[in-house]
Amino acid sequence: MKRLISLLFLSLTLVTFSQDQKTKGVFYKLGLATTLMLNEDFELGNSDETLINPSAIFLNNAVGIQFDHKSSVEFNLEYNWHSRQGLNFLPIYFSYRYNVFEFEDNLFVRVGYGRLLDLGKAYEKGTFYKVGLGFQIFDKDYKNSFLFGLDFNRKRFGFVQSDKLSSVSIFFEYTIF
Repeated sequence: MKRLISLLFLSLTLVTFSQDQKTKGVFYKLGLATTLMLNEDFELGNSDETLINPSAIFLNNAVGIQFDHKSSVEFNLEYNWHSRQGLNFLPIYFSYRYNVFEFEDNLFVRVGYGRLLDLGKAYEKGTFYKVGLGFQIFDKDYKNSFLFGLDFNRKRFGFVQSDKLSSVSIFFEYTIF
């Protein structure tokens, strides 16, 4: 009986500690994204101008929970600066990520919904929506990861949220477990 209990305890310990650390737990994510647009002043052969210019910069901080190897939920605080329109936004939102295909790395889709915080005259108040598609690449220890892809963002703001700003952005993020 003593042997059986010892063997059972050892087996349970091995199963518990041999699970992949990536499948569950709390993580922190830091991200940078930009919206690109064609430069109207670009002329072929003119070295002073570039063909593509960034029109918006997004900085993202998130804390999330990985439920299993397929899904996670995040709480995001983001700063958005749209240089061309001269607008500042501070979205605070929840997002859900689902891994569609899993190999050594993951292909995922994500959605988010939240509010645009009003922190004075410089920031617009309203509603925030996000839908994205991306790729997750793990480091050599399969602990932390890089994420990159495309996001579609929509912001509704202004008087009775009648103003809308939609954009497609390229994102690059780093996740720390």
